Amino acid sequence: MARKNKKDTPLKNRVPTGIEGFDELCEGGLVRDRTYLLSGTSGAGKTVFSLQFLYNGIKDFNECGIFVATEERPKQIRENAFMFGWDLKALEDEGKLAIIDATSTKLNLKSREKYVDVRPFDMKFMIDHIISIQGEISAKRAVVDSSTSIGLYIQDISKLRIELLKLSITLEILGMTSILTCEVLDESNPNRFGIENFVTDGVIAMYFKRMENERVHSLEIYKMRGSAHSKRMNPYDITPEGIVVHPHDELYSGF
Repeated sequence: MARKNKKDTPLKNRVPTGIEGFDELCEGGLVRDRTYLLSGTSGAGKTVFSLQFLYNGIKDFNECGIFVATEERPKQIRENAFMFGWDLKALEDEGKLAIIDATSTKLNLKSREKYVDVRPFDMKFMIDHIISIQGEISAKRAVVDSSTSIGLYIQDISKLRIELLKLSITLEILGMTSILTCEVLDESNPNRFGIENFVTDGVIAMYFKRMENERVHSLEIYKMRGSAHSKRMNPYDITPEGIVVHPHDELYSGF
Protein backbone atom coordinates (compact mmCIF):
# COMPACT_ATOMS: atom_id res chain seq x y z
CA MET A 1 0.00 0.00 0.00
CA ALA A 2 1.39 3.41 -0.93
CA ARG A 3 2.26 5.74 1.90
CA LYS A 4 -0.28 8.54 2.28
CA ASN A 5 0.83 12.11 1.76
CA LYS A 6 0.00 14.24 4.79
CA LYS A 7 -2.32 16.40 2.69
CA ASP A 8 -4.32 13.43 1.39
CA THR A 9 -7.76 12.80 2.84
CA PRO A 10 -7.19 10.99 6.17
CA LEU A 11 -8.87 7.76 7.13
CA LYS A 12 -12.25 8.32 8.74
CA ASN A 13 -11.22 7.25 12.23
CA ARG A 14 -7.70 8.74 12.06
CA VAL A 15 -6.36 12.17 12.88
CA PRO A 16 -3.00 12.67 11.17
CA THR A 17 -0.55 14.69 13.22
CA GLY A 18 1.16 15.76 10.02
CA ILE A 19 4.49 15.32 11.83
CA GLU A 20 6.85 13.80 9.29
CA GLY A 21 7.43 10.11 9.99
CA PHE A 22 5.18 9.87 13.06
CA ASP A 23 1.87 8.87 11.51
CA GLU A 24 3.59 5.94 9.83
CA LEU A 25 4.11 4.50 13.32
CA CYS A 26 0.38 4.26 14.10
CA GLU A 27 -1.60 3.36 10.99
CA GLY A 28 -1.93 6.90 9.71
CA GLY A 29 -2.40 8.95 12.86
CA LEU A 30 -4.11 9.16 16.23
CA VAL A 31 -7.51 7.56 16.74
CA ARG A 32 -10.15 10.25 16.39
CA ASP A 33 -11.88 11.76 19.47
CA ARG A 34 -9.42 10.26 21.94
CA THR A 35 -6.99 11.78 24.44
CA TYR A 36 -3.27 11.06 24.51
CA LEU A 37 -0.60 11.57 27.12
CA LEU A 38 2.63 13.02 25.71
CA SER A 39 5.33 12.56 28.33
CA GLY A 40 9.00 13.38 28.54
CA THR A 41 11.76 15.18 30.42
CA SER A 42 12.64 18.82 29.91
CA GLY A 43 14.09 19.41 26.44
CA ALA A 44 12.36 16.43 24.82
CA GLY A 45 10.16 18.66 22.64
CA LYS A 46 6.69 18.04 24.06
CA THR A 47 5.42 21.54 23.44
CA VAL A 48 6.90 21.58 19.93
CA PHE A 49 5.14 18.28 19.12
CA SER A 50 1.86 19.61 20.52
CA LEU A 51 1.98 22.90 18.63
CA GLN A 52 2.94 21.10 15.43
CA PHE A 53 -0.07 18.81 15.90
CA LEU A 54 -2.37 21.84 16.17
CA TYR A 55 -0.70 23.89 13.43
CA ASN A 56 -0.73 21.03 10.92
CA GLY A 57 -4.33 20.29 11.83
CA ILE A 58 -5.35 23.81 10.89
CA LYS A 59 -3.16 24.30 7.82
CA ASP A 60 -3.34 20.84 6.26
CA PHE A 61 -6.59 19.27 7.50
CA ASN A 62 -8.90 22.23 8.22
CA GLU A 63 -9.31 21.27 11.89
CA CYS A 64 -9.34 24.19 14.31
CA GLY A 65 -7.57 23.86 17.65
CA ILE A 66 -7.41 24.95 21.30
CA PHE A 67 -4.17 25.27 23.28
CA VAL A 68 -4.41 25.54 27.08
CA ALA A 69 -1.18 27.06 28.40
CA THR A 70 -0.59 26.31 32.07
CA GLU A 71 3.18 26.85 32.21
CA GLU A 72 4.02 29.54 29.64
CA ARG A 73 2.36 32.82 28.80
CA PRO A 74 0.82 32.90 25.31
CA LYS A 75 3.28 35.59 24.19
CA GLN A 76 6.17 33.18 24.80
CA ILE A 77 4.35 30.37 23.02
CA ARG A 78 3.77 32.50 19.94
CA GLU A 79 7.40 33.62 19.87
CA ASN A 80 8.70 30.06 20.21
CA ALA A 81 6.32 28.79 17.52
CA PHE A 82 7.36 31.55 15.13
CA MET A 83 10.93 30.20 15.25
CA PHE A 84 9.56 27.19 13.31
CA GLY A 85 7.66 29.39 10.88
CA TRP A 86 4.31 28.89 12.60
CA ASP A 87 2.38 32.16 12.82
CA LEU A 88 -0.07 31.37 15.60
CA LYS A 89 -1.31 34.96 15.88
CA ALA A 90 -2.51 34.86 12.29
CA LEU A 91 -4.44 31.67 12.99
CA GLU A 92 -5.96 33.23 16.11
CA ASP A 93 -7.03 36.30 14.13
CA GLU A 94 -8.68 33.99 11.58
CA GLY A 95 -10.65 32.26 14.36
CA LYS A 96 -8.95 28.91 13.76
CA LEU A 97 -6.86 28.73 16.94
CA ALA A 98 -7.60 29.72 20.54
CA ILE A 99 -4.91 29.96 23.22
CA ILE A 100 -6.18 29.93 26.79
CA ASP A 101 -3.90 31.78 29.20
CA ALA A 102 -4.00 29.60 32.32
CA THR A 103 -0.60 30.87 33.50
CA SER A 104 -0.89 34.60 34.22
CA THR A 105 -3.55 34.40 36.93
CA LYS A 106 -1.63 31.84 39.00
CA LEU A 107 1.37 34.23 38.89
CA ASN A 108 -0.80 37.22 39.84
CA LEU A 109 -0.05 38.85 36.49
CA LYS A 110 -2.48 40.83 34.37
CA SER A 111 -3.37 39.36 31.01
CA ARG A 112 -4.66 41.03 27.88
CA GLU A 113 -5.37 37.72 26.21
CA LYS A 114 -8.79 37.06 24.71
CA TYR A 115 -9.13 33.82 26.67
CA VAL A 116 -7.95 33.79 30.29
CA ASP A 117 -8.57 31.25 33.03
CA VAL A 118 -9.26 33.60 35.95
CA ARG A 119 -9.47 30.65 38.35
CA PRO A 120 -6.15 28.84 37.98
CA PHE A 121 -6.47 25.05 37.86
CA ASP A 122 -10.19 25.09 38.61
CA MET A 123 -11.06 22.10 36.43
CA LYS A 124 -14.75 22.94 36.16
CA PHE A 125 -13.93 26.46 35.00
CA MET A 126 -11.32 25.16 32.55
CA ILE A 127 -13.73 22.60 31.10
CA ASP A 128 -16.52 25.18 30.80
CA HIS A 129 -14.06 27.51 29.06
CA ILE A 130 -13.04 24.80 26.60
CA ILE A 131 -16.68 23.93 25.89
CA SER A 132 -17.47 27.59 25.18
CA ILE A 133 -14.49 28.07 22.85
CA GLN A 134 -15.15 24.78 21.06
CA GLY A 135 -18.63 26.05 20.32
CA GLU A 136 -17.19 29.30 18.91
CA ILE A 137 -14.58 27.85 16.55
CA SER A 138 -15.74 24.22 16.12
CA ALA A 139 -12.35 22.95 17.30
CA LYS A 140 -11.42 19.36 16.50
CA ARG A 141 -8.04 19.29 18.26
CA ALA A 142 -6.92 20.37 21.72
CA VAL A 143 -3.73 20.48 23.79
CA VAL A 144 -3.33 20.98 27.54
CA ASP A 145 0.27 21.90 28.27
CA SER A 146 0.74 20.60 30.88
CA SER A 147 -1.12 18.16 33.12
CA THR A 148 1.88 18.26 35.46
CA SER A 149 1.06 21.79 36.59
CA ILE A 150 -2.49 20.70 37.35
CA GLY A 151 -1.21 17.75 39.38
CA LEU A 152 1.23 19.85 41.39
CA TYR A 153 -1.62 22.21 42.24
CA ILE A 154 -4.20 19.55 43.17
CA GLN A 155 -1.67 17.24 44.91
CA ASP A 156 -4.36 14.76 46.02
CA ILE A 157 -3.73 11.83 43.62
CA SER A 158 -7.23 10.36 43.80
CA LYS A 159 -8.78 13.77 43.10
CA LEU A 160 -6.30 14.38 40.29
CA ARG A 161 -7.30 11.11 38.64
CA ILE A 162 -10.98 12.07 38.75
CA GLU A 163 -10.32 15.60 37.44
CA LEU A 164 -8.14 14.43 34.55
CA LEU A 165 -10.72 11.75 33.71
CA LYS A 166 -13.41 14.44 33.59
CA LEU A 167 -11.25 16.47 31.25
CA SER A 168 -10.45 13.52 29.01
CA ILE A 169 -14.08 12.40 28.72
CA THR A 170 -15.29 15.95 28.07
CA LEU A 171 -12.81 16.40 25.23
CA GLU A 172 -13.97 13.10 23.78
CA ILE A 173 -17.65 14.05 24.00
CA LEU A 174 -16.89 17.37 22.32
CA GLY A 175 -15.41 15.45 19.39
CA MET A 176 -11.84 16.60 19.91
CA THR A 177 -8.66 14.60 19.55
CA SER A 178 -6.43 15.84 22.33
CA ILE A 179 -2.96 15.78 23.85
CA LEU A 180 -2.11 16.25 27.53
CA THR A 181 1.60 16.86 28.06
CA CYS A 182 3.35 15.51 31.13
CA GLU A 183 6.84 16.37 32.37
CA VAL A 184 8.50 13.37 34.00
CA LEU A 185 11.59 13.08 36.19
CA ASP A 186 12.23 9.39 35.53
CA GLU A 187 12.32 8.36 31.87
CA SER A 188 11.50 4.77 32.80
CA ASN A 189 8.00 5.87 33.86
CA PRO A 190 5.75 7.85 31.47
CA ASN A 191 3.70 9.24 34.39
CA ARG A 192 4.55 11.99 36.85
CA PHE A 193 1.92 11.03 39.41
CA GLY A 194 1.35 7.39 38.52
CA ILE A 195 -2.18 7.79 37.17
CA GLU A 196 -2.04 9.80 33.94
CA ASN A 197 -1.79 6.80 31.61
CA PHE A 198 -4.96 5.34 33.15
CA VAL A 199 -7.12 8.34 32.17
CA THR A 200 -5.88 8.63 28.58
CA ASP A 201 -6.29 6.39 25.55
CA GLY A 202 -2.67 6.39 24.51
CA VAL A 203 0.80 7.32 25.71
CA ILE A 204 3.63 8.73 23.61
CA ALA A 205 6.93 8.89 25.48
CA MET A 206 9.64 11.29 24.29
CA TYR A 207 13.25 10.86 25.42
CA PHE A 208 16.29 13.09 25.43
CA LYS A 209 19.11 10.88 26.65
CA ARG A 210 22.82 11.43 26.78
CA MET A 211 24.85 8.99 24.67
CA GLU A 212 28.57 9.38 25.15
CA ASN A 213 29.27 13.04 24.29
CA GLU A 214 25.87 14.04 22.88
CA ARG A 215 22.16 13.84 23.61
CA VAL A 216 19.82 11.86 21.40
CA HIS A 217 16.07 12.31 20.87
CA SER A 218 13.83 9.27 20.54
CA LEU A 219 10.19 8.39 21.09
CA GLU A 220 8.02 5.35 21.52
CA ILE A 221 4.30 4.79 21.43
CA TYR A 222 3.82 3.28 24.86
CA LYS A 223 0.20 2.38 24.23
CA MET A 224 -2.59 3.26 21.81
CA ARG A 225 -6.01 1.79 22.39
CA GLY A 226 -7.84 0.74 19.25
CA SER A 227 -4.78 0.81 17.03
CA ALA A 228 -1.74 -1.19 16.08
CA HIS A 229 1.46 0.78 16.51
CA SER A 230 5.22 0.55 16.38
CA LYS A 231 6.85 -1.14 19.37
CA ARG A 232 10.27 0.29 18.52
CA MET A 233 12.22 3.23 19.85
CA ASN A 234 12.27 5.73 17.00
CA PRO A 235 14.80 8.56 16.68
CA TYR A 236 13.66 12.08 15.83
CA ASP A 237 15.16 15.50 15.24
CA ILE A 238 13.92 18.96 16.16
CA THR A 239 14.60 20.84 12.94
CA PRO A 240 13.95 24.49 11.96
CA GLU A 241 10.63 23.27 10.54
CA GLY A 242 9.64 21.22 13.59
CA ILE A 243 9.91 17.60 14.65
CA VAL A 244 10.90 14.97 12.09
CA VAL A 245 10.63 11.31 13.12
CA HIS A 246 12.80 8.66 11.47
CA PRO A 247 10.67 5.48 11.56
CA HIS A 248 13.21 3.28 9.73
CA ASP A 249 16.41 4.44 11.41
CA GLU A 250 18.10 2.69 14.31
CA LEU A 251 19.12 4.35 17.56
CA TYR A 252 22.67 4.31 18.72
CA SER A 253 23.51 0.97 20.31
CA GLY A 254 23.14 0.90 24.06
CA PHE A 255 20.32 3.47 24.16
